[in-house]
Amino acid sequence: MTPQPNPETGAAVKAADRAHVFHSWSAQELIDPLAVAGAEGSYFWDYDGRRYLDFTSGLVYTNIGYQHPKVVAAIQEQAARMTTFAPAFAIEARSEAARLIAERTPGDLDKIFFTNGGADAVEHALRMARLHTGRPKVLSAYRSYHGGTQQAVNVTGDPRRWPSDSGTAGVVHFWAPFLYRSRFYAETEEQECARALEHLETTIAFEGPSTIAAIILETVPGTAGIMPPPPGYLAGVRELCDKYGIVMVLDEVMAGFGRTGTWFAADLYDVVPDLMTFAKGVNSGYVPLGGVAISAEIAATFATRPYPGGLTYSGHPLACAAAVATINVMEEEGVVENAASLGASVVGPALRELAERHPSVGEVRGTGMFWAVELVRDRETREPLVPYNASGEANAPMAAFAAAAKKAGLWPFVNMNRTHVVPPLNTSEAELKEGLAALDTALAVADEHVR
Repeated sequence: MTPQPNPETGAAVKAADRAHVFHSWSAQELIDPLAVAGAEGSYFWDYDGRRYLDFTSGLVYTNIGYQHPKVVAAIQEQAARMTTFAPAFAIEARSEAARLIAERTPGDLDKIFFTNGGADAVEHALRMARLHTGRPKVLSAYRSYHGGTQQAVNVTGDPRRWPSDSGTAGVVHFWAPFLYRSRFYAETEEQECARALEHLETTIAFEGPSTIAAIILETVPGTAGIMPPPPGYLAGVRELCDKYGIVMVLDEVMAGFGRTGTWFAADLYDVVPDLMTFAKGVNSGYVPLGGVAISAEIAATFATRPYPGGLTYSGHPLACAAAVATINVMEEEGVVENAASLGASVVGPALRELAERHPSVGEVRGTGMFWAVELVRDRETREPLVPYNASGEANAPMAAFAAAAKKAGLWPFVNMNRTHVVPPLNTSEAELKEGLAALDTALAVADEHVR
């Protein structure tokens, strides 16, 4: 579609938003949300007709881009046939979505509990783990994000947890591996892996193995920095869970459904968790949907014992129809393969080339269509371009970088001192090069803040 300027409507939309919409994670009087007029494929545009290439995939969920005609048609068809129905019944769209998801999950994760999104998927996965084991505690990593509901935000390992941290949530945080900013004084991936696993086992020992229900990890941490774990780490966590009877939960809300160039990031590491959460890319976010994929052993816990949990909209027919269509589109159009191929041949090489030319780039890391660019003031000391959890004037360098990207027609994903390159998985090579050229321009602004 060609954007048609309509500033009067845009002003009305903006005015209504500012008068009545309460935005998440924001100081309400300090934000200035863009009024969006439309979106298609990898682009969206405002009411002034200005178009942006979306390198954020919304919130890393439009894995097949905006307004894919086959998914839109599936939602319309389902709405004409059955818009909604209670979760206690067997519904075609719900059954088929569960079947298609179970076909792609690793191992025996063949039972699917549907939720409305990722946070409540985490809530229910941890509830299942606690009920299955009869234990109270959950271990989770710093540098993680698992959602904004009460339990999910308490297992989160970034500053968004702090205002809601109850201190009694039964959560213990530990350090997961991240060689670039190692907490273990490691110099190689092998050292980082071994020391991180030793640290985790020590934490288990001192917390009391018999008190720990689950260890939850993002397979590849997303918002916290896209940090692929070193080889052997997730397999080592699996061994510790088996050794101590702990449920292993992998959070694939962001990394799943092709984002890493495989259906699930767990496929990259040949590991099978006991529970796996998903959302976002399962239907490209067209209708809210999430869920928990459940192993046979944990499902058996609730074979004759009722599971004490549910949601009114669990497995909503419109959301499930969108999931069925999305998964079929991904198969038919080779979307997962495209993410793997262009990530390896275009995105990765281009970002590494940018790192060579821009002194503000400390590290590039990622896989598929899931990349992070770490921005620094000093490559030698690795001092971040802005302080941890910076805001206001302290965050000015990152704000200037983001403004430069938008001016160049790129909508960037920015978090703390990083920009993430997370476009739709079916973004074309030409579109990727367009976005990477705009990123090049914006990084020149970040370079101005290097010591």
